[in-house]
Amino acid sequence: MGIPLVQKARLSAYIFTQRLRHRERFPLVLMLEPLFRCNLRCRGCGKIGYPAETLRRSMTPEECITAVEECGAPVVSIAGGEPLLHPEIAVITRELVARKKFVYLCTNSLLVEKRIREFEPSPYLTFNVHLDAMNQRHDERVGLPGVFDVAVSAIRMLLSRDFRVTTNTTIFKGETAESAGELFDLLTGLGVEAMTVASAFNYENAPDQENFFIREEAVSLFRSVLELGRGKSWRFNHTSLYLDFLAGNQDYACLPWGNPTRNIFGWQRPCYLLNDGYEPTFQDLMKNTDWSRYGAGRDPRCAHCMLHCGFEPTAVVDSVKHPLKALRASFRLR
Repeated sequence: MGIPLVQKARLSAYIFTQRLRHRERFPLVLMLEPLFRCNLRCRGCGKIGYPAETLRRSMTPEECITAVEECGAPVVSIAGGEPLLHPEIAVITRELVARKKFVYLCTNSLLVEKRIREFEPSPYLTFNVHLDAMNQRHDERVGLPGVFDVAVSAIRMLLSRDFRVTTNTTIFKGETAESAGELFDLLTGLGVEAMTVASAFNYENAPDQENFFIREEAVSLFRSVLELGRGKSWRFNHTSLYLDFLAGNQDYACLPWGNPTRNIFGWQRPCYLLNDGYEPTFQDLMKNTDWSRYGAGRDPRCAHCMLHCGFEPTAVVDSVKHPLKALRASFRLR
């Protein structure tokens, strides 16, 4: 959809190489969390409840680089917390770009104007700006007035300086196909490269426990959103088969090892969303995790999950195996 051809080609070549080596489990995207500290308190976030001593910790550039090289995934999503609060985030990003990793730097945008001069545009660096809804609804979800306007201004600034820009939207109850479409129209008009979308994951310790979808509700909404988007120029940062999955047309199991997580505690087991402990190395994560325990029908925490960090790897692998199937799904979305 909205993924650049060079990135698609690199990812496809990587997958073919893994399959030629007869590897059934391999990472596609490393979820790197160099800190948990944040300057917002989003109502649906499960990462903000750590004690103060934990929030003061951060990974060093050396630890980040070691994790990336140990994992070997071609794409690195730097999340948190708010990565721009990390004093050496520009150093970390620069080192990963030098290694030709496709880096998505996730940000709520509040520090973009302050820190933008530390970064240089590159085809390997994308600023991924968080926007969940239009105007006041977004501000209510993140707990601070004015953030929506700051995010839109940050997007304009980044684009004016020739940075790659994508957005990340998590949809909660209360949104409709029409309200989501209004946001996607705005972001498309701004000229963002692509948009990531997801149904909110029900973190057990999130402040808001009332606005998570069950799977059937999420499918109904996304089907309506994608129907509304036909004929429009919306560009999503997803494979056509993942979007088809959101619309209920594909029956996928997640691949939790496809997007492994490394944070200040180590390699999180089994995935970015669930925390069943940590391993000291990536190899230990792959070897010691009982992957058969997880997924819908196996672990109740997974029952309503449809997030891209678990299901996009399944769709990516399926797209590489069955390109005609992916093409047919793409035509259904037009």
